[in-house]
Amino acid sequence: MQTYINPQLSDWSALTSRPTKEAQDLQKIVLDVFEKIQSEKDKALIDFTERFDGVKLTSLEVPTEEIEEAKSLISEELKQAIQLAASNIEKFHAVQREEVKVIETTKGVNCWRESRGIKNVGIYIPGGTAPLFSTTLMLGIPAKLAGCENIILCTPPNKSGKVHPAILYTANLIGIKKIYKIGGIQAIGALTFGTETIQKVDKIFGPGNQYVTAAKQVAQNFGVAIDMPAGPSEVLVIADETSIPKYVAADLLSQAEHGIDSQVILLTTSEKILTETIAEINTQLEILPRKELAAQALENSKGIVLNSINECVSFSNIYAPEHLIFACESAENHIDKIINAGSVFLGNYSCESAGDYASGTNHTLPTNGYAKNYSGVSLDSFIKKITFQKLTAEGIQNIGPAIELMAEAEELFAHKNAVTLRLKDLSLKV
Repeated sequence: MQTYINPQLSDWSALTSRPTKEAQDLQKIVLDVFEKIQSEKDKALIDFTERFDGVKLTSLEVPTEEIEEAKSLISEELKQAIQLAASNIEKFHAVQREEVKVIETTKGVNCWRESRGIKNVGIYIPGGTAPLFSTTLMLGIPAKLAGCENIILCTPPNKSGKVHPAILYTANLIGIKKIYKIGGIQAIGALTFGTETIQKVDKIFGPGNQYVTAAKQVAQNFGVAIDMPAGPSEVLVIADETSIPKYVAADLLSQAEHGIDSQVILLTTSEKILTETIAEINTQLEILPRKELAAQALENSKGIVLNSINECVSFSNIYAPEHLIFACESAENHIDKIINAGSVFLGNYSCESAGDYASGTNHTLPTNGYAKNYSGVSLDSFIKKITFQKLTAEGIQNIGPAIELMAEAEELFAHKNAVTLRLKDLSLKV
């Protein structure tokens, strides 16, 4: 981890930069894969899975027998943990439903808004270096609550051609029926265009590596919406003398172990806390099964001492982290200063892992600075809002003259006439 002591404000921009991979023409790679999927459909998916994942599939859909088998392959303790998480996630997202409120904007003019679930949604569940069955909960539960009619789940198979049993158990638990053994760019392409087996969707959700992220962004050019451009995971921790270094170290490592392109940032007002946290990182790193991945991520990570908590918050707002952990006893005193963050964790006991799994909030969040202009996934992500209005005779009489004047000023006389005809008819009835 690179360390900096009281860097100048002029250096902050460089310090907030993310690690970048060597330039690759990702868009060209994506478009080449997409083109083949458009022309060869299922055959292209099978070919790409063999080429990229080293698996020769005979069928793309996960059979019922494999789903049933999965139930016996995970422990009862894990099942109970998944059920607890599912319950909390459902509680948190269910209260995001909006009541229909009819507003009379002018006498006789009633306006309101109603929600409709997006009919066809695709959810992508990474399964490479870590089978993220928790993401199945985070995306599947709000999709179900929103009333999405068709939920298509794509996830890459392992070397044996099977999907991780925890992903299958979780999908089955929350009622997802359409599960396909397909990952990477080819999964996003299948959801974008549809094939003989996989249905085209209206919106694609889910995190992934740089290839999946690039594919999702290209998919938007073909009329498919996406949740957000979510790339490598990241966390920023703000710490002071009230923080507990071993907790801070554990939180930093929990993000670093996601992959070599993850980034973790520690901001602190105390050089002592920085030194003790780095010592804890080195100790805890040695016992992690994924220590090689975490160690490489730490090479692109930073520990920075700043003059005050206010400076730490200002730096964080520039960085706009996916996860912000405010590991201080006074954390709640600074909530109103936090402007850019995907999800915030307050105090020494609010580890980021809680949000990743079971507190109830969603862990599909904007990365790479997109927290400046994107929200994390919520119930609203799976919903369209449709506005309604109903005007009575009195209503059109009350606002009609204003509409006529505005339409005439814009030289849209058919617009004006649509009102004028009604007003004339009503005047004859008087």
